[in-house]
Amino acid sequence: MKIDVIIPNYNGSNLIKKNLSDVIKSFGDFKKVSIIVVDDGSQPEDVVKLRNTIDLVNMSSKVPVTLIPREKNGGFSSAVNTGVANSKADLVLLLNSDAVPYEGFLPPILKRFENDPMLFGVGCMDISIEGKEKVERGRGVAYWKKGILRHRKGDVDNDDTFWISGGSSMVRRELYKKFNGMDEIYNPFYWEDIDLSYRVQKAGYKIVFEKQSKVEHRHDEGAIKKHFRSDRVNAIVYRNQFIFHWKNITDGSLIISHFFWMPFHLLNAIIHLDKPFIKGFFNALNIMSQILARRKLQKKYYIKTDKELIR
Repeated sequence: MKIDVIIPNYNGSNLIKKNLSDVIKSFGDFKKVSIIVVDDGSQPEDVVKLRNTIDLVNMSSKVPVTLIPREKNGGFSSAVNTGVANSKADLVLLLNSDAVPYEGFLPPILKRFENDPMLFGVGCMDISIEGKEKVERGRGVAYWKKGILRHRKGDVDNDDTFWISGGSSMVRRELYKKFNGMDEIYNPFYWEDIDLSYRVQKAGYKIVFEKQSKVEHRHDEGAIKKHFRSDRVNAIVYRNQFIFHWKNITDGSLIISHFFWMPFHLLNAIIHLDKPFIKGFFNALNIMSQILARRKLQKKYYIKTDKELIR
């Protein structure tokens, strides 16, 4: 199988310079691999640094690295989709610029794809660097509470998962294209990988978590922490959470539950002056026509109900 690694970049040339060689080393003797770095409208000086880094790596590495520049910053989904659109590989590894696979991570993933055409993707064990701690992430679980889908880190000793991360997972390129990749309505970031994972599962395809395939994820070095205020990040998260519900949930009882509880959540946000929640709700409401158009297009693929996925 041929593999392309898709790495999005936004004003993070120093991260690419720091991590690219280690990413290449993680593939060991595997020869059918190349790397696509998508620059998502970075500052000109950062693009120059990025080109220089990639040129130097290509002079000494057997793994070819290609730079795909985007003129304007679109967001995470747009950058990843651009990378996949420029790939011709069988599988694509979606990898954040602040993430580096451990050596030997590849064989367990490839074994998962053997003889299972219904497998959409495999999520990696995400060794998350959080301050001075290393937290094992990568497997997600979800549950319904007070009209809202909640999600959290799951036990990493099981291989079923509610979603696979857009920053450390391997997927079949053709299936990624079939489902139009990550929905760019979620730009600039968050919930796009949960949305894609949910859509493919609702269409009958599978995703799994692979504990043996480890990736070190240095979150504090990523673009979100450096370029976005926390209140703006929280408003985006809330907006995208509402988008997910209005776009994907089709079971009648869950729809009723969601809208029954919404006045409570909004009143609670007003009482506690939770401005990001309120802003996120109205920002989502403002693009309701786009959400409903996507909802209509997606329904033709569904063969499973929401309750089959949300335990």
